[in-house]
Amino acid sequence: MITGFALIDKSAGWTSHDVVARLRRLYGQKRVGHAGTLDPMATGVLVVGLGHATKLLQFVQGQGKTYEAIIRLGQSTVTDDAEGEITATPGWEWDPAGLSTRITALTGHIQQVPSAVSAIKVDGVRSYARVRSGQQVELAARPVTIERFEMIGGPRPHPQLPVTDIDVVVTCSSGTYIRALARDLGSALGSAGHLTALRRTAIGPIMVGQCSVLGETAPPVHAPEAVMARLLPVVAATPEQATDLRHGRRPTIDLPTEPTLVVDPDGRWVSVARSEEGAVRILLNAAQ
Repeated sequence: MITGFALIDKSAGWTSHDVVARLRRLYGQKRVGHAGTLDPMATGVLVVGLGHATKLLQFVQGQGKTYEAIIRLGQSTVTDDAEGEITATPGWEWDPAGLSTRITALTGHIQQVPSAVSAIKVDGVRSYARVRSGQQVELAARPVTIERFEMIGGPRPHPQLPVTDIDVVVTCSSGTYIRALARDLGSALGSAGHLTALRRTAIGPIMVGQCSVLGETAPPVHAPEAVMARLLPVVAATPEQATDLRHGRRPTIDLPTEPTLVVDPDGRWVSVARSEEGAVRILLNAAQ
């Protein structure tokens, strides 16, 4: 069984599940999973775990993410992106000062209502399934952090419609919906908004330029230790400490209070653990 990470630059039209299915076929194994779903319209970084590395995906999922997007101001859709039916075109006239003010207001720690057409479960049923069956869905707001929200291109007025496209870059916490950010920006401007393009350029320090476009040949597999060392602190254990950790025992070892990758003297990962009230708390063991 192959263990490690495939770093994929997902193409438009593929679901994240499509990528996993293709890699299962290319590597000839079932134990494959991904961190951080991308909508079919979206492209960019998708981290895929293989074998025992799938257990580490939870620590990839929580990393901050960076996106480049095109927001169309003056028009809304049912999905808050270009794949959904247009619901209104109130139009919007170019107002750089107003736009700058509203972008600033949506930066920092904010409460965001996810798009109704999302994978969030409502009473055990995906929200998008409820919407597509004709139900009205109201999701609760959740806290997210927008570290950077900046216009980097445009404006580009549409030749036939009273709408304007702008290019933006967003760096945000895990769980942020860029579609919802486009929707909320349009609403804050007294109009409407939705995404017409989205590309994830980074998950934490993993950049899109380090990723492979998926084709008919298996992409490179990166060692789990090499990838996780870019995301978490690393502490080397002694042979005795490594043995204790492998058996679920908590040795005396100096660890940070944040999740930390513990490796044995040969550099192989043993566990993810942290210090809690002066004791070792094991979050995940390679042997589990």
